[in-house]
Amino acid sequence: MKKTKLPGDNISLKTKKNEDPLVMQWLNSQTNLMDSLRYLVESEIAQNGVRNLQAFVPMERNLLQGNSGLPRTEGDFSPNTAALAQMAAASEASREAVPVPEPVVEEEIDDDDIEAWS
Repeated sequence: MKKTKLPGDNISLKTKKNEDPLVMQWLNSQTNLMDSLRYLVESEIAQNGVRNLQAFVPMERNLLQGNSGLPRTEGDFSPNTAALAQMAAASEASREAVPVPEPVVEEEIDDDDIEAWS
């Protein structure tokens, strides 16, 4: 049975061996990876509530492969309309717009966090 996570618990993440280069670029561009991931989780909850995302995310997806219009560097913010249309088609059409929460203030990193990253 899966252990319930409690506030302050460590979580571990592992990238795929064939992870998309843009995903790796995004991960490596974050100054506070956990806060960036927390922001994405907060945005998902604000838009869709608490749910098992695996029930809605396609097992096979190619939003990033071959999409040269996606932003690749920090200064390039041109949208990729094909990827945006694909994501919009996958989302619920009747969803109401909910404001995105404010970013969380950066938290202190303790020895347990550093030990978990090793």
